[in-house]
Order: sequence, then structure tokens, then C-alpha cells
Amino acid sequence: MNKKVIIVGAGLGALASGLLLSRKGYKVEFIEKNSQAGGRLNQIKKDGFTFDTGPSFFSMSFVFKDFIEKCELDIPFKFVELDPLYSVNFKGSDKTFHLNKDIKQLAKQFVDIEPDFEEKMEKYLKKSKQLFEDTFDIVIRNNFDSVFDYVFKLMQVNPIHIPQLFNSFYTHVQKHFSSKEAKQVISLVAFFLGRTPFDTMAIYSLLSYTEFRHDGYYNVEGGMYNIVNGLVAELEKNGAVFHFNSEIIKVEKENDKVKKVIDKEGKEYLGDVFLINADAALFRGRVLNREKYCENKLAKMEWTMGYLTFYVGIKGKLPQLNLHNYYLGDNFEEYAKDVMHKPDTLQKPYFYVNNVSKYNPECAPEGCESLFFVCPVPNLQYKNNWDDAEDIVNSILEDFSKRIDIDIIPNIITKTIYTPKDWQDKFNLYQGSGLGLSHKLMQIGGLRPRNFDEEFSNMFYVGASTLPGAGLPMAVISAELAVERIFKYLG
Repeated sequence: MNKKVIIVGAGLGALASGLLLSRKGYKVEFIEKNSQAGGRLNQIKKDGFTFDTGPSFFSMSFVFKDFIEKCELDIPFKFVELDPLYSVNFKGSDKTFHLNKDIKQLAKQFVDIEPDFEEKMEKYLKKSKQLFEDTFDIVIRNNFDSVFDYVFKLMQVNPIHIPQLFNSFYTHVQKHFSSKEAKQVISLVAFFLGRTPFDTMAIYSLLSYTEFRHDGYYNVEGGMYNIVNGLVAELEKNGAVFHFNSEIIKVEKENDKVKKVIDKEGKEYLGDVFLINADAALFRGRVLNREKYCENKLAKMEWTMGYLTFYVGIKGKLPQLNLHNYYLGDNFEEYAKDVMHKPDTLQKPYFYVNNVSKYNPECAPEGCESLFFVCPVPNLQYKNNWDDAEDIVNSILEDFSKRIDIDIIPNIITKTIYTPKDWQDKFNLYQGSGLGLSHKLMQIGGLRPRNFDEEFSNMFYVGASTLPGAGLPMAVISAELAVERIFKYLG
């Protein structure tokens, strides 16, 4: 089999696609803008510390297991289930909630503020389970050939769920819980989709079922980047070739097919099939010059928020931290509702701290910790000047120090900051939107940019802004859906 597939980009969706293709005997070549594979699932090594740059855990392990089974391999990285899933602290409170999968154990933590928490949670999770089981295979693990095809398949979903398309995640949670703490804790998962609980559809409360019942969360031994290391190693065994520091800016066609792609330096890459792991909307607009995705129309689409991330290596250990820790502010609802349109300066709805070295001591020098902070912020559409990034970071570090009753600032050995501007420049994310196109009603399922090209019969797309959406398991499913189309095209 001599067919060559050129894959533009080397994020998780690209790597998973390449592995599926190479295992079937196709020649695979990756062209990646940066100096190493992974996309947002990347790594920083600095001053003896190692940090994951983006995703710090994954869910839906069954998706990875199914994928590796299709590749007829053993999973090339090790992972362990987390319990508690994460911890949450509210500003002004000494109490920290530890989100256990055991609902009885979890309910004990809410006994003073939500005495019937267990009963409410069971009812909420029962609804979440129904949403998951009735939609996952039909809407998420499916290709759609047209809007009509999408609507036809949607008609197979139980109509009882229709109201959840028009309610917000937070509204849905409010119907089940009364305390501020329970509502905010349960709705945190909506942030994982790149928007807030107030502008994320209630249908995504199915994620709560994946958190607490169906599968949980997982940590990768040695850090999340070992997912990339494992997949790259398997690809290289199968003869895949990687070209780094090469950004594609032009496509040359022959009739209705792409003949080659060309990078900034003029280097040409010829292939039989082209799979694009760059943002599916942005690539169509800026490289293919499609009118539907011109700059004015890109600006009118709804994108995910930006992320202010910073990576801090400190001297000293913080045993009181779990792997995943959330620190909620006292203006959660106010800020979360306005974060995209009325950017505040120092007050944030929450910040997240990943204690990378908690279970991966090799990621920090002895007696030290590697901490990865994330704060949801406006993307560049709404805040294009990040000269105040250092001030915001310092305010978060000060707040964090007060919350844990240890001033870590004098003990900082290394610090790296990524603003939305950095995320835009490093990974070609539109206006620094962390997870690509948002998941609003008119941008989900068959209404997202298609994973096959409108004009070129041999060009396909994989990644967050096409089917099915954002997240590590979604990237793997996106790869399976794109490769399904490629196999069909190649016969």
C-alpha cells in the first residue's frame, strides 16, 4: 500500500489519526509548526521542573481503550484513576471540599449546608446518565454527511431531552441543588468546555455522569505529555515521519484535489490525502481563503474563552494539595456571566492549581513542587492587551498563598506565563480562544465545521473545532471519525 497521508499539525487528534492510518499500512507524514508534537497537550521543561502545558487529566478512559484496541496495540502510557476527583475551596472559608466518587462520602461534606445532598445528587446523576446514554453514540460518536443527516439522527434521541438544549448548565443544576456551594461545585465541569456554566447548554450535564459514575478522572504516570510520547513512539515504529518547525500557509490544487501543501519557507509536501489538525474554521479562512470563514465571519462565530496559564516551580512541599485543586472567588456568578464581555482585572471566578509533582515526583527537583495554574479569562476579542498579566498572576499567587496559609512567593524558583496572546501565537488559536469554537446550539454536532472539505475530495479535518468538539477523549473520537472518512475515500 503506497498511499501517503499528509497530516498538518501534531496534536492528539492528529497523532491518533496517524496511528490508525499507519497501522493499516498507509504512509504518514506530519508537518508541525512547533518544535515538538502534542499541540496544546504539551510540556515545558525549565530549571529542573517539568510542567504539562494544557490538559492535566483525562476522562472517558474507555475511549482511549477502544481506540488502542482498534490499533491492535497495548496502551503506550500508564494511567491511574483519581479519587478524590478534585478539591474545591471557597474564598473566605477554611473548609475544602474533596469531590469523592462515593456519593455517601461526598454527601457528608455537605451535611451542614445541603442536608439532603445525597438524594439530590442521585436524582441529578440519574438525569445525567439518561442524557449520556441517549446522546453519546448518536450525537458524539457519529459522522454527519449534511445538516439533513444530522437532524435525521437527532430525531433518534429521546425528545424528553429537548428542554436541555435551551436551558443553561447552571439553570439545570439550580433545579437540583439549593446551596451556593453545591451549585458552584457541580457546575464547574462546564468550564472544561471552554465556556461558563451560564452559557453552556444543560445537555452537557452528561459530563457529571462521566465524572462521578461512568468513568471518573485519570492521571498519567510521569505527566500528561507521556500520552504524546507513547503515541509518537508507536508512530515511529510504524514508519511515520515528523517535520517540525514547519507552518503550512498555502495549498496547491489539481482539479478537485489537493496536490501539495507549502510551508512558510516554501517547502512543499506532496500526498494522496491531506488531514488538517489546525483549527478547522481558521484553516479554511486563512489558508484556503473560503468566504464562509473570512475574518468578518470568523469574528461573528462564538469562540471559547481564553486561558491565563502559568507554571511555577517552588522550593518546599505542599502535602495539603491534591492533584487537582479549585479556588473559587466570592464573585463566581457575577464574573462568570460577564467574563467574555466585561473583563475584570484581578478578581476571577476561580483559578485552578495542578500539583504536577503530587504523584509524579520526577517532575520537580527533590523537596520542590511543580505547580500549574489556570484562570479563565476573556479571549483577545474582548481583551487584547495583556500588559497586566504579571499583576494578575501575582494577585492569584497572593490569594493562593493565603488560602493554603503558606507564602510561596519567596520560594519561587521558576515561573512561565502564557496569556491568550501566547496561546494564539504558539498554537494558531483564533483570538487566543483556548478550545476553539464553543459548543452553543448552532455550533454542535453536524453544525460544526465539517470534517471533510467542501471543495477538495482528498482533504479532511480533525480536532476541537470540528466533530465532535473539545477535550482529550473528543480528540480521539474526532480522529476515529476523520479516519473513517479517509478509509471510505481510499476504498
